[in-house]
Amino acid sequence: MGQRQKKGRPVSGWLILDKPLGMTSTQAVSVVKRIFGAQKAGHAGTLDPLATGLLPIALGEATKTVPYVMDGRKIYGFTVRWGEETTTDDAEGAVVAQSDLRPSRDAIEAVLPQFIGTIMQVPPAFSAIKIDGERAYDLARDGEEVTLEPRPIEVHRLDLVDMPDANTAVFAAECGKGTYVRALARDMGRLLGTRGHVANLRRLLVGPFDEASMVKLDALREAQAEGGLEATDAMLAPVETALSDLREIRIGEVEAARLRNGQPFILRGRDAPLAGETVFATQAGTLIAIGSIEQGSFQPLRVFVGE
Repeated sequence: MGQRQKKGRPVSGWLILDKPLGMTSTQAVSVVKRIFGAQKAGHAGTLDPLATGLLPIALGEATKTVPYVMDGRKIYGFTVRWGEETTTDDAEGAVVAQSDLRPSRDAIEAVLPQFIGTIMQVPPAFSAIKIDGERAYDLARDGEEVTLEPRPIEVHRLDLVDMPDANTAVFAAECGKGTYVRALARDMGRLLGTRGHVANLRRLLVGPFDEASMVKLDALREAQAEGGLEATDAMLAPVETALSDLREIRIGEVEAARLRNGQPFILRGRDAPLAGETVFATQAGTLIAIGSIEQGSFQPLRVFVGE
């Protein structure tokens, strides 16, 4: 019996979408996949519907590199509204606690160091974390009480950028994987003796992708209408862009053939990577595989199919 033909084009690369307000990350992936006619698509790091900004969308072989983007640092700009805490820790949820207290600039800046470094954070009840196989947000929407355990997160930077009025404060945060900005707003509000939730949130960087990489959905649709697939494909970043934190190993045809068959090859020379290091191999500028160095050999972990 023959292998079932995959639907769509075998197009590969990264589309760095400027996700619009009100759209889920899953919806954004579906729209982009349809525009490109791609066989396969996924995203690196969920953005809530009320959040905008940088959503890296992987097409084709780029889906194999998603974990390397998700592990990268992230930068957000966000506004906190003081005086109200909500079920979702953002403007979408119902108000569950209120306070008349409004923190001063000095008070806010005094507590910021407590949110920098490796800290413990309780994720929002409305999050994608699984509890006994169920998403926390599904349980919360069904009215069940959701209790999530604190988890260690890394916040590299948290700055107070502006205070437009007594009710709001604008922040910039640089953080690692698994950090919930909504929870930062909630916890800052509590520590300041008031309450708080995220009024708006925009992601500005994920791993190797920054603001300059972003493409608006309207611009993508316009390119499709005017130039077809050739125009949209030109907006893709190469698959290996996701691997900027890994060392590149340039190899020949013989080694590439071994890797494509799932076989290791021995690395020689003084500049060979260290044992345990994760690297990627290219041959004549084409990404062949991601692998780990074990006992002097390149052991393939992910092998890529050339177009």
